[in-house]
Amino acid sequence: MDTFASSGQPSAKVVPLPDSGLSKKEQVAGMFDRIAGKYDFLNHFLSLGIDKGWRRKAIRALKAIQPKKILDVATGTGDLAIAALALQPEHITGVDISEGMMEIGRKKLQEKGLSDKISLRYGDSEALPFADHSFDAITCAYGVRNFEHLEKGLEQMCRVLRPGGRVAILEFSQPKKFPVKQLYRFYFRYILPALGKTVSRDATAYTYLPESVAVFPEGAQFCAILQQCGFRNVNARPLTFGITTLYTAEKA
Repeated sequence: MDTFASSGQPSAKVVPLPDSGLSKKEQVAGMFDRIAGKYDFLNHFLSLGIDKGWRRKAIRALKAIQPKKILDVATGTGDLAIAALALQPEHITGVDISEGMMEIGRKKLQEKGLSDKISLRYGDSEALPFADHSFDAITCAYGVRNFEHLEKGLEQMCRVLRPGGRVAILEFSQPKKFPVKQLYRFYFRYILPALGKTVSRDATAYTYLPESVAVFPEGAQFCAILQQCGFRNVNARPLTFGITTLYTAEKA
């Protein structure tokens, strides 16, 4: 499946530093390296702690298949990988392109005594360093929006997933109903970037966030892309008034 050699998605064109001359992949990695030390605090603070419940719902969506080997793509500091331990797998592998984020994650794992259960390593979503059918389940929280070539990354996830395996993907979406839609847009456009910049001291990360969410192919459109990339039984479940969406799918 190499149907999408290059992404025509609008999300591929939204980048943290438009004038830098670097690829989206390089810009995203650098951005997360810069904010790694403040990322966990901002993640919980800016979502009012609701993000923890979203991760639990994503993990519960995998319970039926009782996965033994789990891959967490765009693992960041490892929060979703840690949450996946509730499934009692044999091992969880997290991959990311930001060494800065994974350094924070490895410290958390060491402090919690989880280094033998979860391993974090460099891994590009577009060229996952694993053999075909290596994992029973794959998770990804707020990472697919950052893929430089969305379809290529999804095809790689499908490749390394075993037949009958399941993916659970969390991604931001845009509420559709009044007044949540209006409140969300105001918060995302004005409040979140200001708070994010103040705490992280990075002027780009929390401006890039709402811009990238605005152009991401959410809902039925993203479900269609998942199907084109080899998945079946695709489902989109809006959470918390549609602020985020949980996508689940299986490999044929």
